[in-house]
Amino acid sequence: MTDAACFAIAALGCYGAAQALSGAKGLGAAWTWHSPRVAIICWQAVGLALGLSAIGVPLSLGLAPYGTSTGSALRSLAGDLFGGGDLPPGLGVSQLALIGVGFGIAAVLLGSTVRSLLSALRAQRRHRDLLALVARNDPAAPGALVLDHPSAAAYCLPGVRPQVVVSAGTLSLLDRAQLAAVLSHERAHADERHDLVLLPFTALCRALPWARWVRAAHETVALLVEMRADDKARKLHADAPLAAALLRFATAGARITPVGALGVADVHLDARVRRLLAAPRPTRLPGATALALATLLVSLPVSLLLR
Repeated sequence: MTDAACFAIAALGCYGAAQALSGAKGLGAAWTWHSPRVAIICWQAVGLALGLSAIGVPLSLGLAPYGTSTGSALRSLAGDLFGGGDLPPGLGVSQLALIGVGFGIAAVLLGSTVRSLLSALRAQRRHRDLLALVARNDPAAPGALVLDHPSAAAYCLPGVRPQVVVSAGTLSLLDRAQLAAVLSHERAHADERHDLVLLPFTALCRALPWARWVRAAHETVALLVEMRADDKARKLHADAPLAAALLRFATAGARITPVGALGVADVHLDARVRRLLAAPRPTRLPGATALALATLLVSLPVSLLLR
């Protein structure tokens, strides 16, 4: 089987895996709600495998005249171009165009990721400067900054020096136990760098704004990220205070979360509340199976590009 066929099979496998991870309603398969951390890892592996496969298909077709693996042929091409060697017979304009398409896909994906990262960093820096001017410390919210705003808001501004922010409206909305659970939720976002988890999917949305399945994948991963932070918070607090806090956010009306931040009440509050109140026991077998399949998917294009 040729490398191009292997890359194509990996891409089809990624599409099938994404459909399975998304579930029938597009908010994640049932097991992913029980094991969001494993599901997030699976999504990252599938996304990486899909990107590498999209790059690998045209590259492998263009490098076919070398008669060797894609990775080895790519190294030989570099040696021929920059070392003064002769290109193999059969490597004509069409093959070079296919190689250019492969590098073009890689450039689009990498450039989109870099632009998304820089855009988020600029937004975070601007908001951090604003917080230095208008936010205050409050003993009612230890470790967090408080904004004097009547709307209910609680979010994490990620970065090297992450900052948890709540509004004055949140302090009046939640009791002490509920506020403590919300603060733990936001600290979980900072500790696990969930902004970087979402970055590749944000970049895909930027690169393919017309693709509904990309937006659906971003929404699904965003929900899983919130569920993961919920799980971190529920280890320190009972489920009921966090669920009650989310319900109060849902009924509070307007919420403010700046660009580049992760807000506690931004994604599918009803689904998260149902999950917290049901408190199902994790099922390990589906997650382990999905993780093994995702590892297999990502290892195929990686091995083809490296060997």
